[in-house]
Amino acid sequence: MNDGMLERISQAQQGDSSALAVLLRDHYIFLYKYLVKATMDPSLAEELAQDTMVRCMEKISSYNGASSFSSWLITIATRLYIDRKRRWKLEAQWRRQEEGVRSIRWRFESRNMEWSEVLDALSRLPSAQRIAVLLKHYYGYSYDEIGTILQIPSGTVKSRVAAGLNQLRKELSEDEE
Repeated sequence: MNDGMLERISQAQQGDSSALAVLLRDHYIFLYKYLVKATMDPSLAEELAQDTMVRCMEKISSYNGASSFSSWLITIATRLYIDRKRRWKLEAQWRRQEEGVRSIRWRFESRNMEWSEVLDALSRLPSAQRIAVLLKHYYGYSYDEIGTILQIPSGTVKSRVAAGLNQLRKELSEDEE
């Protein structure tokens, strides 16, 4: 880093907004190009670059010079991107769960069964079967994922799901008669 940049950083840390503006302007294109390569999405890269600049403005006082200023910006940008991806993954899981709930509810309501009947029938299953059925058909996990969660072989999961579904079908068909 040259002395001019060190001086600008110091001024920015002391509240000089014009020094901070120059720092950010000088690093924006570098940061944006990095983010385009990291995300492979120019729109997302621009959004993350702007978010990084805001975070830099908020945290400039915490910059300690242990790495170059550009490395510090890349660290902030990368963490923002990883956090965003994590949030998207959680949102996608939530959407899948909601779609699963709507699908199950629709299936039962289309057969003129109350949702509470299904919950009652589920409550009468042994907990091992109930959990396996819920994880598979309510939350959409694969047999292998459920096996990992429950620390049992996927074959055992399949048999629990099958037994639970058979019991549910029996109980719900009895209710229809």
